[in-house]
Amino acid sequence: MTESHRRTPATPRFALVLLGLFAIAWVALAIAPKYRDDWALENVLVLVAVPVLAWGWRTLPLTRLSYACLFLFGLLHEIGAHYTYAEVPYDAFFQRHLGFSLDAALGLQRNSFDRLVHFLYGVLVTPACIELLDRVAPPRGAWRWVMPVSFVMSHSLLFEMFEWLAASVFGGDLGQAYLGTQGDVWDAQKDMLMATAGAVVAVTALGLRGWLAPRH
Repeated sequence: MTESHRRTPATPRFALVLLGLFAIAWVALAIAPKYRDDWALENVLVLVAVPVLAWGWRTLPLTRLSYACLFLFGLLHEIGAHYTYAEVPYDAFFQRHLGFSLDAALGLQRNSFDRLVHFLYGVLVTPACIELLDRVAPPRGAWRWVMPVSFVMSHSLLFEMFEWLAASVFGGDLGQAYLGTQGDVWDAQKDMLMATAGAVVAVTALGLRGWLAPRH
């Protein structure tokens, strides 16, 4: 099986459909967020990332899988921005619609939506990271497995530093809402661990499907 068969390029129509759906979701979740200032701060990176992806369409187009994964991550992030990550009512949803408490079933003592999204960040961003590395600095041998995980770890660290800086600058309730530690002094380290674990899962799954075979 050739590399072109393993990776299906996204068509312009596919990318535009995802962009349109994300725009609709973004507008819907921008209506009456729980904390408007926190929503605005959470969307700073979105307002940078989406135009960069659109601009890079011609010079660095990604596959259908990568765009779909980034789209899903974007939706999860917008849900977190709408409610603030520490207050996404997922447990209330489970109790209301499924009749049980997910937190109680898993023994969770805090709102864990942020932990889930950090893990899924590793899972969902890794395909795009693999493609980017293959285009600009193709790793060889075992590094094809190691570099995507290391790449995710690096910008997970940068994001935690950005969070800390933003919380320090804005302070008060906005800084606390954006940081979302929920009283856990090891929150940043745990978030980075979750992102790393997600990247390891993604690299393993994609490697088994041939994504990490040398390109020809």
